Amino acid sequence: MAPQPAKPAAPASRGAAPADNNPVGPPSGLSAIPSQYNSEQGLRQSMKQIGYDEAREDGYRLKGIQLIDSVRQSLQLPVKTFDTAAIYYHKFRVRFPSNEYNYEDVALAALFVACKAEDTIKKSKDILCAAHNLRQPHDHKTPDDKIFEAPSRFTVGLERHILETVGFDFRVPYPQKLLIKMVRRMFPREDNTTREEGKRFLHVAYDMSIDLYKTFAPVKQATFTLVLAILELTAMLLDTDPAKTREFENCATWHTQRACVLETMLDLLDLYTQFPKSTKVGTQFVLEKVMDVKIDINNLLAKEKRYRYHGWCDRCAPDVLDTRSVTPGSATSPATNPSLPGSGSSKRKRPPSEGTQRFVFDADEARKEKELVTRYFNDEYEEHEEEVEEPIKDSEPRHPGRSNHSYRGPSHNPPDYGWPGHSRSSRHGHPSDRHRSRRGHGY
Repeated sequence: MAPQPAKPAAPASRGAAPADNNPVGPPSGLSAIPSQYNSEQGLRQSMKQIGYDEAREDGYRLKGIQLIDSVRQSLQLPVKTFDTAAIYYHKFRVRFPSNEYNYEDVALAALFVACKAEDTIKKSKDILCAAHNLRQPHDHKTPDDKIFEAPSRFTVGLERHILETVGFDFRVPYPQKLLIKMVRRMFPREDNTTREEGKRFLHVAYDMSIDLYKTFAPVKQATFTLVLAILELTAMLLDTDPAKTREFENCATWHTQRACVLETMLDLLDLYTQFPKSTKVGTQFVLEKVMDVKIDINNLLAKEKRYRYHGWCDRCAPDVLDTRSVTPGSATSPATNPSLPGSGSSKRKRPPSEGTQRFVFDADEARKEKELVTRYFNDEYEEHEEEVEEPIKDSEPRHPGRSNHSYRGPSHNPPDYGWPGHSRSSRHGHPSDRHRSRRGHGY
């Protein structure tokens, strides 16, 4: 083995040597810390900025999640890919209005990005082909068909916007795995009766975990909150023995709060009462039963003096949402019109002051970096007072080149009274001078 060259000795210095020899300087762009969760108030403010039409956009939200679930089952992808795609879909549509992107294109692009994030890689043409075959079963096609060339380019163009929207933060709650463990804890395998009851309970709770992603609850709450809300709501709908869920009543033990659990339950109940046919659990129960459970939870909120949404601020509450007319671009969308170029509507102009954006995941490191870089951008000034003697200047004449004395003799110029002079020459005189008196010289 060849001997390694000796390192040169560092020059001696009077002060302490720096711990890092790398040069310190400003970053190449803007630093942003991605947020995994958002509040109901923050979501409403974002929807207000894009002109969110609640009556129209709720239907697009349900159809988009249903499309993701159908394509996921057609491609035999795991449920965690569905969870990730649904989160990306919600975050994108809260930021961008529907008149810029069709909900079908966003749903398929979100599933394409989720496949990469969850290591269940599928090509964009495979996803587009599966969606086409589900939409038109009589016209079966393969992923190699030329009809998917333009939509594939459009999907890849949307991928960058989705990554910027989520802030390259791929943390997504997966409630299904924890839900199965808790159901097994509630119903131990002792006898056949308990086993059958546990299977029925798990079947309803698992379908409810899929319906949960048709709301904004996964964007607002953590995994334990979602699971506890599903367990309690399923037990209330199935009239399960309260002793089964008694150990889950202490929310502090499960790293959550009671107000967050009640908010998630009401989000699900709003979905089942307003759009029961678009869900899996809404059609399994009578509407009167769902309404009774919802009334009980509302009474519990009123008794405990809680808000409908956790962390709601009345002073910061936004105004009524601007329900302007929003038309989806389905007619001009590359997913439905393959003759259009794929990258036509994916070119979204970036604000000129945004620059290159960096995403930092450690808040402490971002704070240290900001404090270190601030000195390169802050302008510091020092004020000094200095006394200076200015010489007093002599007074200048009113009209330079003229004398300050006036003579009334005939050989001298007439006095200046501040009026403009009139020429007596016939060549340069004003046409109206001939009507003036000579004795008064026009005054």
